[in-house]
Amino acid sequence: ARFEIRLTDPTIASSAPAQYYAPSDDGRPGIFAMPVINPRRVSTFGLAALLAHEGMPGHHLEIGIKLLNKVPEFRRRLSFNAYGEGWALYAEFLGHELGLYEEPLALMGRYSYELFRAGRLVVDTGLHAKGWSREKAIRYLVEECGSTEAGATNEVLRYMAWPGQALGYKIGELTILELRAQAERRLGRRFDIRAFHGAVLEEGPLPLSMLKQRVQAWIEEQERRPPL
Repeated sequence: ARFEIRLTDPTIASSAPAQYYAPSDDGRPGIFAMPVINPRRVSTFGLAALLAHEGMPGHHLEIGIKLLNKVPEFRRRLSFNAYGEGWALYAEFLGHELGLYEEPLALMGRYSYELFRAGRLVVDTGLHAKGWSREKAIRYLVEECGSTEAGATNEVLRYMAWPGQALGYKIGELTILELRAQAERRLGRRFDIRAFHGAVLEEGPLPLSMLKQRVQAWIEEQERRPPL
C-alpha cells in the first residue's frame, strides 16, 4: 500500500496527536497525519523516530502485511495493542541500524522519545494503581520528561481513558527484542534478520504468548536445517 504524510484536520489539530491511519481495500493509502498549528513552533528533532514508528518500518509495514494476508477477514482486521505498538517501538530501535539517527538532533529525538515512553509507564501505573491525581500525572510528565503543559495534559487524558495502553508499547517492544536476542544466541551465524522479521510479521497480529510460541518454533526449525 502507498504511504502519505498529511496535515491533521485543522479543526482537531490543537488536541490531536500525530496519528497513523491504515490503508483500505478500496485503494486509500496509509496516512500519517501530523498536527501543525504554528509551523514556526513545531519541534522537528523527533521526526526521524516518529516516522520510523508510524511509517516504515513501523505501523505501515506491519499493517500493510496484515492486510495482504490470505486469512479469514476477522484476522485481517484484528489488532493487539502490545503487538502492533510493540512492533512500532521496535521499528524505532531499528532506526539505529538503518542509520536514521546519524545527526545529533535526530539521535536526541530518539532518546527523548525513550524518556517519554519510560515516563508514561510511571504515569499510567500511578493513575490506575497508585492513586495519583490528574494534576500529579501532568506535573510528572512536565518535570521529568520535558513535556509541555498542553502536551502532558492531552497525554494524561489518554491514559485515564485507556488504562494499560501505554504499557503495551514497551511490553511488546521488550518481547520482540528478547525473542531476537534468543534467536541470535541460538542461531549464531545462521541468524537472518529478514527471516526473523518475517517470522514476527507474516501471520499478522498475535497475542504476545502466541508470538513467543511462533518465533520459538521458527528458531527450532532453523536449528534443524543443515548449515550453509
